[in-house]
Amino acid sequence: MAVLRIRNVHKRKYALIYLCIVCFIIYKCLGFFSSMPQVGWKRSRKVGLSTNSSQFTLEGEPFRILGGSVHYFRVPRAYWRDRLMKMKACGINTLTTYVPWSLHQPEKGVFNFHIQLDLEGYISLAAELGLWVILRPGPYISADMDLGGLPSWLLRDGSMRLRTTYPGFTQAVNTYFDKLIPKVVPLQFKKGGPIIAVQIENEYGSFAKDQGYMLFIKEALQSRGISEVLFTSDNTNTLKSGGVDGAIRSVKLQKLNQRSIQELNAVQPNSPSMVMEYWTGWFDAWGDLHHVLPPEDMVSTVREILRRGMSVNLYMFHGGSSFGFMTGAVSDPSYRALVSSYDYDAPLSEAGEYTAKYHLLRDLFSRYNTREDSLPDMLTLRYREAYEPAIMYQHLSLWDALSFAEGPFKSSKPVNMENLPANNANGQSYGYTLYETTITSGGLLQSSDNVRDRALVFVDRRYIGLLKRQNLELAVPDGKEKRTLSFLVENCGRVHRGRDLDKQHKGLVGDILLNHIPLRDFTIYSLDMKPSFIDSLYQAPWKSFPENPNFPGFFMGRLFAYGYPSDTFVKLPGWEKGVVFINGQNLGRYWSIGPQQALYLPAPFLNSGINQVIVFEELEGDYKVHFEESPDLGMAAEIQ
Repeated sequence: MAVLRIRNVHKRKYALIYLCIVCFIIYKCLGFFSSMPQVGWKRSRKVGLSTNSSQFTLEGEPFRILGGSVHYFRVPRAYWRDRLMKMKACGINTLTTYVPWSLHQPEKGVFNFHIQLDLEGYISLAAELGLWVILRPGPYISADMDLGGLPSWLLRDGSMRLRTTYPGFTQAVNTYFDKLIPKVVPLQFKKGGPIIAVQIENEYGSFAKDQGYMLFIKEALQSRGISEVLFTSDNTNTLKSGGVDGAIRSVKLQKLNQRSIQELNAVQPNSPSMVMEYWTGWFDAWGDLHHVLPPEDMVSTVREILRRGMSVNLYMFHGGSSFGFMTGAVSDPSYRALVSSYDYDAPLSEAGEYTAKYHLLRDLFSRYNTREDSLPDMLTLRYREAYEPAIMYQHLSLWDALSFAEGPFKSSKPVNMENLPANNANGQSYGYTLYETTITSGGLLQSSDNVRDRALVFVDRRYIGLLKRQNLELAVPDGKEKRTLSFLVENCGRVHRGRDLDKQHKGLVGDILLNHIPLRDFTIYSLDMKPSFIDSLYQAPWKSFPENPNFPGFFMGRLFAYGYPSDTFVKLPGWEKGVVFINGQNLGRYWSIGPQQALYLPAPFLNSGINQVIVFEELEGDYKVHFEESPDLGMAAEIQ
């Protein structure tokens, strides 16, 4: 009897311990969810972001959007938390991000939502850190990206009309949205997630070729389960043509004036006002100066926006980097390609450093903090290092690398990049394409403006000159024997906005004339320089660094990082134009004409110990690559 009694006591004791453990777990879970934005994640939310005549409300409570844009695809995943915590500490309550179709669907049947492109992970992290989210899924996003974030394989359709209800485009959008939208539907506010709003397309008022298009996109979102409030976003002069019934119109600007406010109020009276993009700086183009907006000008405009009771989103809060070949271009007044840095003169620099703008905004936003507690502490900055230069010790001529490229493809006439039978018949999106043919005479070479965008021209693999949009003619040396004429054509970036998106084919887009006769019978190599291609070059016949290396070519060296790697900046004095790869990762383009003079190299791209450095140089190179602890975005000019 006594034994039974003792056993019962033990059972009750264990049951009590078990109950305590369960209660503790529930408490921790509730604590986690209470750390979610504002009112926290709940099992049931009935009223999301709403509007009345003067303000936004969230679950019936007054709510002002203090937003900031940070693009997950421009920030190494290892730094997502760092950048968003710095955003939170600045007093921002809402993260906005575009979703780049071109990166998530690089080929028709191939989708990528993993690692660096893990959108669900990014949104969930924002929620964990207490940030709301406004999602901007496009399909067109601009974002100063190649083709505005649209995949280039769309241009294989010769009748394609982008951003319209053309069946070829709407079918592609439907296929993409069938994959994308189900991933974000569970992350909406009413389902317990952080997404409080979704933007329909982007800046359609400046395009406006199809009256039914915006309604199609709206229905494509809603029919797949998007149920939060919808926005459109346009410049002040195109607000009317860019909207759609059932969506709140928002404005983009850098200078606030009475006309901007009147335009918005006229189109959308009795509704709260939202500046979806207040431009904290601007992008840079090769050959221009680095654009800067004085901190005092920026904060005075933001202060005035808030004084008028408007909500605001800072574009960009942190720009990051356009790694690889994702940069876009502008065509007005003439074609100019954008640089690899997307620093944007934003409050948080390309490398995540605090700027004067950050401190001014933090002081301003602290006055609008609705919570009783103060803003989170600012994170300690990461260490940066000036590593020893990487000495280039091996060289590989472009011509010796062709056997590792995709191709060759044979064609009677030139074929543009997009229509090459490369990448599983999806065409070539980025990089270079080499066109070769045979000639039996010299004379005058005329491009007829069919080079997109720059072509290095060679005779028997000796450089003779450059064809580009401004240089339409080139003399070919005399010679009656058979010779090989080669064109190494670079896609410097497709235009990211404007009404000519359908015309953004790259490579040789038409006939090239020699003595007024079209060249024929081409051998074509696709050099998109994907990681798989760079990796394959390790098997190539590299040679010791020669005294007079051949160009174009690849140059290999080593960077030694002792201990835990640090951020650094790659600088290439003595080099002309090309691309830098670190451990196979494409950092982006460099070009001596500037303004950008150094490429950001984040620590997560480095290994402790030996790191492979490969430089592809077009025309002129040095024997070493430098690593510095400070950025160099070039000579600055204030935005007017």
